[in-house]
Amino acid sequence: MKKIGLIFLVFTAACKVPAILQVDNKQVVPTTFNQSKDSINSADMNWKIFFADPYLVALIDTALKNNFEVLSTFQDIEIAKNSIRIKHGDLLPKVNAAVGLGLEKTARYTAQGAGNASTDITPGTEVPEPLTDIFLGFRASWEADIWGKLHNAKKAAVIRYLKSVEGKNFIVTNLIAEIANSYYELLSLDNQLDIIHQAIDLQKNQLEILKVQKEAAVATELAVKQFEAQVYNSQSQEFDIQQKITEAENKINFLLGRFPKNVDRDKTKFTSQVLKNVQLGIPSQLLQNRPDIKQAELELQAAKLDVKIARAEFYPSVGITGMLGLNGFKPKYVLPTMDNLAFSLAGDLVAPIINRNAIQAEFRNASANQISAMYEYQKAILNGYIEVYNQMSGIENLNKYYTLKNKEAETLTASIDIAKDLFKYARANYLEVLTVQRDALSAKLELVEAKKNQFIAAINIYKALGGGWK
Repeated sequence: MKKIGLIFLVFTAACKVPAILQVDNKQVVPTTFNQSKDSINSADMNWKIFFADPYLVALIDTALKNNFEVLSTFQDIEIAKNSIRIKHGDLLPKVNAAVGLGLEKTARYTAQGAGNASTDITPGTEVPEPLTDIFLGFRASWEADIWGKLHNAKKAAVIRYLKSVEGKNFIVTNLIAEIANSYYELLSLDNQLDIIHQAIDLQKNQLEILKVQKEAAVATELAVKQFEAQVYNSQSQEFDIQQKITEAENKINFLLGRFPKNVDRDKTKFTSQVLKNVQLGIPSQLLQNRPDIKQAELELQAAKLDVKIARAEFYPSVGITGMLGLNGFKPKYVLPTMDNLAFSLAGDLVAPIINRNAIQAEFRNASANQISAMYEYQKAILNGYIEVYNQMSGIENLNKYYTLKNKEAETLTASIDIAKDLFKYARANYLEVLTVQRDALSAKLELVEAKKNQFIAAINIYKALGGGWK
């Protein structure tokens, strides 16, 4: 009775486990991004509809098939899927076919040796020395999941599989946005290069006129040199832009998983092309649309299960082992008869005693990871909201900026002809003509840059809302 009581106390002590810390993962988000409470959200729009440019659509479609990072995520998904199979296998009994061959020689002056010496293994045949042991059959083991540890491990594996799918969606969203941004960067460089070419032609014509005027003693050598320097400056910008075009093309080529080649595009539609108007919807939709937020949420769910798994380690485990087969000391005795049949069935109840500190440390780590996952989830929501808010503000300010910059470019372009006429009749000096040309060129280049930034802002807010992966 005392022994039974001692065993009971041992298992009672083993079952004293710490409580699970409950974390509040609810992140309160504002009800709107602005005054509108319209739930129509551009993130629900397929990227092929959002991007109207057929060349861009073709590039993105190629990237989704060939991009190495996307292809790598499919392997991550496969790994996560196999983890589910592994955890499911832990729930089932492990049954192995076994063929065994053993040889045993016991010492004569031992209890077993003395017993063998005085015993016939078959009538009239002493126990042979050494004694062989042949086994043919099955061995099995199974851990009863009475505390839910193995089931929770499988659930955590399923959740992390879903997280890997969201990880792929997150990479797809970023990839689409990166290709689109690079594409419009490339178009803007093409248009800037055209502007530079136009400026160089204008400046060369003006330079030739000045050379004629110098010969007629109307203009000075200084004026000629100043205009000549301006031509050199514009030509240097031309090569700088050409290098940027090469790099922009190869950035796209890399994202498409291919070696350098020409990127098909139509630069003539850059200034006239308009992306779809972005509908923001409501902030709570970010929780369903943004893959990174869904990833963080799933990781939090898995971390909570990890805590339950770590807590279950404090409890006793119930294991069952068994064996069924044919057993004999000679091959002729390993035959399917009842005399040669051997089987065993055993169960054990095991509780941790000495290693409780290590289990306690694992439980604390799991609890800390759960809290960390909760903070990551809240941070992802906050980051998503701020990204949308910033891009929304950027679109509004860029529209105003572009309108004013367009007026500036038009005014300075008109001033070029005025300055040339005034210079022709000696009512303006060559420095004024140079200044107007430089300012007009700068304004035109900045106008193209502003147009590009408008495209990028629209693309980034589409990404920030969680668009692109659907």
